[in-house]
Amino acid sequence: MRLLMSIPSLAAGGAERQFAALARGLAEAGHEVLAVTLGRGGALAAELGPARLVELGKSSRLDSPRVALALAGLLRRQAAQIHYAFLPSCCVLGALLQPFCPGAQLVFGVRAAMDPEDAPGLAGPLLLRAQARLSRWAALVIANSEAGRQRCLDQGFAPARLCVVQNGVDTASFRPDKALGADLRARWGVAPGDKLIGLVARLDPLKDHAVFLEAAALLAARRPDVRFVCVGGGAEEYAVALRERAARLGLGGRLTWAGEQADMPAVYNALDLVCLSSRREGFPNVLAEALACGVPGVTTAAGDAPLLLGDCGLAVASGDSDGLAAGLAAVLERLEREGAALNAACRSRAETQFFLSRLVAATEALLLETLRAG
Repeated sequence: MRLLMSIPSLAAGGAERQFAALARGLAEAGHEVLAVTLGRGGALAAELGPARLVELGKSSRLDSPRVALALAGLLRRQAAQIHYAFLPSCCVLGALLQPFCPGAQLVFGVRAAMDPEDAPGLAGPLLLRAQARLSRWAALVIANSEAGRQRCLDQGFAPARLCVVQNGVDTASFRPDKALGADLRARWGVAPGDKLIGLVARLDPLKDHAVFLEAAALLAARRPDVRFVCVGGGAEEYAVALRERAARLGLGGRLTWAGEQADMPAVYNALDLVCLSSRREGFPNVLAEALACGVPGVTTAAGDAPLLLGDCGLAVASGDSDGLAAGLAAVLERLEREGAALNAACRSRAETQFFLSRLVAATEALLLETLRAG
């Protein structure tokens, strides 16, 4: 196939990591892959492998007409057979260009299970509504979760063009290796006998750090050997509010705000238990990556998170700090009973259910089928 894949940028993020891995995998499978970022590339550009990168360098919304013309030109010069657009801004742009670039079959990549009112920023809700309205121009819509597929149906996408391909994890990079996490544990002040619970998520109200902090305070009162870390960045005003809330809850020296981290395998290997307290999710990469590193989890019942975690942890109701605290305590106790056997079960689940080549093969099959049908 001659394939053009578009995404706003390749800055560090879950959708961006999946985009880079998929572009690399499809290129390594022998397809001609052109990866296009609307803005600048980003940290994950180095992970594209043999896929070729073009950065369109969008600087502002006023630059949108130039970027649209540049993308249309690339589609024509590449003689692309498929345009696989990731995230709403690229899906909307791809649909608007489709009448002028009919030689490329348009594929939407839906990476979140989100209603328009939950979308961030001023443009987010507008883009999600436009994506739904323009979805008729897409020959295929690939959601990365059942929850995402259902949100698409709720928003009026055509069922016949919707399918699900779950995300994949590079289990060669994400693997159990406690030595990788030792330096982080020391830097975060975790004593050798302490248990470390981590929330790995951007600072965003949908991730519900507030409920995690309340659950952490409840657990900390019962377990003096437990420490907590929040990994992820976000708006400074929101970060300050969360830190103030943690201080009021008395978490003090028991909680580390680690910010964004470049070495995520090291982060997961520093943890004993991963937590996800989200109100909304699609396919949370955090849980799959943690499992690949042998780390069990506790999650809220958001999106596909419970299905992803399986019997390698527990799922509790969203917004319930008491339930989350009880779930964290229960899985910690299970970890203390089962130890290495539970860690091995986590790794096995990631290797058999969420391996990267499965993502590439399933996507390749769907794209080839779309070409044949077109």
